[in-house]
Amino acid sequence: MEFRASRRIIIHGVASTFALLLLGSLATAQSPRKSDYLGNIALCNGADRTSFAARIDGCTALIESGQGTTTALAIAHNNRGNAHAAKGNFDRAILDFNQSIKLDATNAKPFNNRGAAHLRKGEYDLALKALDEAIRLNPNYGRAFVNRAGVYLKKNEYDRAVRDYDEAIRLEPNLEAAWSGRCWTRTILGSLQAALEDCNKVLQSWPDDAATYDSRGLAHLKMGQADAAITDFSSALRVDPKLASALYGRGLARVKIGDKAGGEADISAAKTIQAGIDDDFARYGVRVSN
Repeated sequence: MEFRASRRIIIHGVASTFALLLLGSLATAQSPRKSDYLGNIALCNGADRTSFAARIDGCTALIESGQGTTTALAIAHNNRGNAHAAKGNFDRAILDFNQSIKLDATNAKPFNNRGAAHLRKGEYDLALKALDEAIRLNPNYGRAFVNRAGVYLKKNEYDRAVRDYDEAIRLEPNLEAAWSGRCWTRTILGSLQAALEDCNKVLQSWPDDAATYDSRGLAHLKMGQADAAITDFSSALRVDPKLASALYGRGLARVKIGDKAGGEADISAAKTIQAGIDDDFARYGVRVSN
């Protein structure tokens, strides 16, 4: 299935220490250029919600300046990789994460970020290798557990995915992506009441989360509660009108309540957006004929 709002990869930066590391080298900078240097630090850190293109430019200027410690350069490459990943350029992001790791192989964050980028490219074995290393370096890294759970979801290894979500929630109880991902995974596994509890917790704090409405809709559908499923799928589609799984699920629910025309229209629209979605739902334990 496709990645959606809460079942997303989590790219993790290191901007909080970046300024201090780089400022240590300012004594050697010429005074007229100090303001430019500080400005590039701010850009590379993503200060004031600067655009991703501006962040890339700022990090590039820092990398090419010849200033800064090895650790600072590693951070600049990691931050530039984050910006490339946010723009969807995962190949260039991976090159930066590789360089960040080459400069500082003790930092778990670029390993996590590289794993997340490989995950988005569908390179699951490479993603697992990177995420395993991130977790080895930092066993308390909740976001890396969420990303590894995402790999296991893609590999249809749902038991392993739910264990990683459990660990992420233990480590970071307020990590929304972990609760939403566990709701989805529990729904697939058939732990439906527990799945509903996870989804409800997410929606209390994030009431516009399309992925979580979609997950709860699937749980209601599998519980035979077609009307509740339609309500949840419709809520998901108000936020994300092209969410194929919500369209397909709503179509199934509409068929169940006797709205054959509306249901078939939703199912057809979903198949147009995502080929093979009927096979996905069969794997989740739901079929058109049910």
